[in-house]
Amino acid sequence: MQDKAGMVWDLLLYVPTVGVLGLLALKLWYGANQGVAYVLFFMASFFFIAGANRILKTRLMLLSSAPVALEVSPEQIRLELRGGGRVTLVKDVRFYADSQGKSFGLSGKDGLEQPLQFVFHRGQFADQTAYREVTEALAPYK
Repeated sequence: MQDKAGMVWDLLLYVPTVGVLGLLALKLWYGANQGVAYVLFFMASFFFIAGANRILKTRLMLLSSAPVALEVSPEQIRLELRGGGRVTLVKDVRFYADSQGKSFGLSGKDGLEQPLQFVFHRGQFADQTAYREVTEALAPYK
């Protein structure tokens, strides 16, 4: 499910950051220091793209490459993507849990040796129990 509470936190983080960087860059562009303005515009663009990807892919799961289902077995991990595709991580599978227990990452290679990464947030699961069950099932991949 969509993590709308997490989306609000991400918006509160990224919108002011991009806004301040953009405004500072604009001010410096018309001032005496255009070199710094280039750097600030780049940073604003980077944070905008990173924030949009995080919100649209991991929080709201709107992009076609966003995982919407996860199946864990000892041999492999299967993910169903929003666009209808299926991905199976079969090689070099790694599980990365954060210290706060609010999200985790999965990385690995599919059957074609293509490296893939996915991020899941606690708010995407039905309840705390479902989240805990998935993280416990993924513990051998640490």
